[in-house]
Amino acid sequence: MGLGKGKKKGGKLGAVEKKEMPVEGDPERLVSFVCGSNIYTTGEDVPIKADSEYPEWLWALRTGGARPLAELDPDTKEYWLRVRAAGMRRNNKLRSMRKF
Repeated sequence: MGLGKGKKKGGKLGAVEKKEMPVEGDPERLVSFVCGSNIYTTGEDVPIKADSEYPEWLWALRTGGARPLAELDPDTKEYWLRVRAAGMRRNNKLRSMRKF
């Protein structure tokens, strides 16, 4: 059966060109600005300030991986979400090792 009037065939989408972002190579600029922080076409990246100009809580933020389950309080939602996720990972691993 042919297509009726006004209907188009589903065609392939054209290839989308990727925009290449320039990589900053100037070491002086890398240590004095937050490179890539300016999302606008005009303007400049945010300059890095002295450590004393930032709030104290910023330096106390945890930047490593997630805390071990033993360190979490069992009365929190985070603890039980992690326990549930670990149980699901265990079940999926066991299910994948089953024979058909």
